[in-house]
Amino acid sequence: MIRGLALLPLGFPLALAASVPAHAQTRHDSSAPIDFAADHIELQDRANRVILTGNVKITQAEMTLTAARMTVSYTGQITDGSPQVSRLDAAGGVTVTRPDQSARSQYAVYDLNRRVITMVGGVTLRQGANTVSGGRLSIDLDTGRATIDGSGVGGTAAPGVQNQGGRVTGRFSVPRREGQ
Repeated sequence: MIRGLALLPLGFPLALAASVPAHAQTRHDSSAPIDFAADHIELQDRANRVILTGNVKITQAEMTLTAARMTVSYTGQITDGSPQVSRLDAAGGVTVTRPDQSARSQYAVYDLNRRVITMVGGVTLRQGANTVSGGRLSIDLDTGRATIDGSGVGGTAAPGVQNQGGRVTGRFSVPRREGQ
C-alpha cells in the first residue's frame, strides 16, 4: 500500500481499479514548517504572495515538492513571525515524493486551509514497480483518501503505461510465488 506523501499523502492501495479511492497508512502534518529553495524569489507583498522560479524545492515534514515555478499565497496574518501560508500552486514538471513513493504531473495545488492536494496533467503515481496514471489526482490530507481519475489536463503516460480516453491505467507488479 502506498503511504501518504507528506505534502501529498497519496495513500492508495495499488490493487485499485478505475476511479481509485484509497486510504493512507500515515497522516501528513500540514502544520509542519515549509522550507523552500529556488533560483529566484519575487515577493509581491501587496498581493500576499511569493513567486519562486527555477529549480523550486519545497519540503514539509517527510514530503518534498519540486517544480519549475511555484506561487506561495499567504494571508495577511503573522504567527510566530511568519506569514500564514494558505496555498501553493506549482507548475512545470511537478514531482511530489516521500521515502517510498512519488507522483508526477504538470500542475499541482496544495490548499493548506482545506488540507487537500490536487495534481493534474498527465499524473503518474509510483511505488516500487507499481504505476498508476490518470488525468487528475486528489488527496485529502486529513483522511488520507486519494482519488485518481481520467479527467484533467492531458499529458503523457509513463513508459509502458497507456493513458487513453480519459481512463485510469496502470501496471501492478506481481511477486513470484514459490513453485513458479
